Amino acid sequence: MITAGFIPNMARDRVATRCGIGYDSHRLVPGGPLVLGGVRIPVPLSLSGHSDGDAVAHAITDAVLGAAGAGDIGEMFPDSEAVNRNRDSIEMLRVAVARAAMHGWRPAYVDVTVIAEQPRLAPHRAAMRAALAAALGVEAGAVNVKGKTNEGMGWIGRGEGIACIAVATLEQRDEG
Repeated sequence: MITAGFIPNMARDRVATRCGIGYDSHRLVPGGPLVLGGVRIPVPLSLSGHSDGDAVAHAITDAVLGAAGAGDIGEMFPDSEAVNRNRDSIEMLRVAVARAAMHGWRPAYVDVTVIAEQPRLAPHRAAMRAALAAALGVEAGAVNVKGKTNEGMGWIGRGEGIACIAVATLEQRDEG
């Protein structure tokens, strides 16, 4: 539906879109802080991983790369390379966004669900959205972060780890 006052120039401004899905999970281990969405959360647990273990950033990185048809996080940042040990996952996301741009794609919107019994995300959500938006090159309103529990079921429900699912929408503009 076209509303009064807005008439798109279809010949000049065509936008192609793609969606990518990312998933990541890590074990919770003693010792903090916990890094999620680029935010250090002061709890006595952290996520075990070759990098800083930020499962939110990892899931979004895979979603961005998938939407751009540009590989995956394991290909870009193999855990067999020492340079990736304790690597900042937000920096990894920035590199993935740059790779997507080399393929002509840029992030438009990201939605991520964090599945964990703890910690509660609400106090950290705004900071996570801001950190992720900065890495993605979008406004904070173009990033949505949701927290869900696993209702006490399975390894997540027992508090053994955290999983994340992300969807990234990328755009490619043809301003011909």
